[in-house]
Amino acid sequence: MLKAKEKIAYGLGDTASNIVFQTVMMFLAYFYTDIFGLSPALVGILFLSIRILDAVTDPLMGALADRTRSVHGQFRPYLLWLAVPFGLISVLAFTTPDLSDNGKIIYAFATYGLLMIAYTAINIPYSALGGVLTKELEERVSVQSYRFVFGMLGGLLVSAFTLPLVEWFGQGDKAKGYQLTMMVMSAAGVLMFFVCFWGTKERVTHAEQPKTHLKQDLTLLWQNEQWRILCLASLVLLTGMVIRNTLAVYYVKYYLHREDLITAFITLGMIGNILGCACSAWMAKRICKIKLYRSLQIIAGVVSAASYFVQDNMLILAFICHVLWGFFLQMATPLLWAKMADVVDYGHWKTGHRLTGVVYSTIVFFIKLGLAFGGAIASWLLAFYGYQADVEQSLLTQHGILFSFTVIPAIAFFAVAFVMKPYALDSKKMELIHKAI
Repeated sequence: MLKAKEKIAYGLGDTASNIVFQTVMMFLAYFYTDIFGLSPALVGILFLSIRILDAVTDPLMGALADRTRSVHGQFRPYLLWLAVPFGLISVLAFTTPDLSDNGKIIYAFATYGLLMIAYTAINIPYSALGGVLTKELEERVSVQSYRFVFGMLGGLLVSAFTLPLVEWFGQGDKAKGYQLTMMVMSAAGVLMFFVCFWGTKERVTHAEQPKTHLKQDLTLLWQNEQWRILCLASLVLLTGMVIRNTLAVYYVKYYLHREDLITAFITLGMIGNILGCACSAWMAKRICKIKLYRSLQIIAGVVSAASYFVQDNMLILAFICHVLWGFFLQMATPLLWAKMADVVDYGHWKTGHRLTGVVYSTIVFFIKLGLAFGGAIASWLLAFYGYQADVEQSLLTQHGILFSFTVIPAIAFFAVAFVMKPYALDSKKMELIHKAI
């Protein structure tokens, strides 16, 4: 059994990742439209093109990590090598240079592209590291629960302190405020990656396998039908989740008409996320993990859809719905990542090849596609409903923001529950696989 301090050290790696990931999810679209000065339609193109390009690099990074051998292990070294570059690029992405309109567009594409590549390069090995800390099934869920509790703590830091720090550092200059805020958050993230590196140990090792190239890896991977299910579920899940998270700021500012409550809204939502993650391992010990995961997706979909009927003057109910949505949806997140380790074992049992890095990276590829589609769709929905930055929105635009924030994500969560129906790697199946391998 892993000690709590090692689980905490591993979790801090996701705190560091989420300082950037959650900032991108919550604030980057708003930063680009209202601070940087890009149109919503262009932001949609930016998100889609860069995130698809970034997603393509995931399998390459996974294959590289699978072939890495060093005195520090297979996956841990990347935390040490890439923490500082990742932090520096994060600051550049939230910097507003004094350039022409075309120059700003080029700068946004370049810095956001570098940010996503750097995120891939450090997060793929970090994610795979969780699968080699232990091979005990319950411990895997526990490790991922720690990971996402601490990951959501990173999100809590972002939601609670980003806008106040922007105001404090900027003193009326929001562009300067965002830049200095990201300097502080990135520095904290770099330190957390170092703690994760020093505080964890890779234990699950296997005999050296015959060398293969990426095409052979992907051919073997395609034989793993449980992997295909997780890929599709991840794509649909992240699309819905990113649409809702991207539009949260717009929902509070333009539908609830309470810009002063943006920080409170997303912070309480993040607290709901943390509580959900914290309950995940406890629930998984008592309920079949597959049934639990599907049920949580359905509940999250119901809560999101119900939010459509909340009137703009029902502030308390709006907050309650957002917290409950995050609680139920994020309770399922550690279960999904624990399933990735199970899929690695299943593929090893079925094909004779262990493709830890490639499995994680290809599933993250579909997560990135979900990020791309979700961010682009959210921005295009704003453009479709006639959104204009920092002005009073029309009734059509306000209703469009409401519908896009509530109903469209709900459809995605219901779809995830349907996609996961054929998934078959329950505890009994995994016990047999572990005995065999």
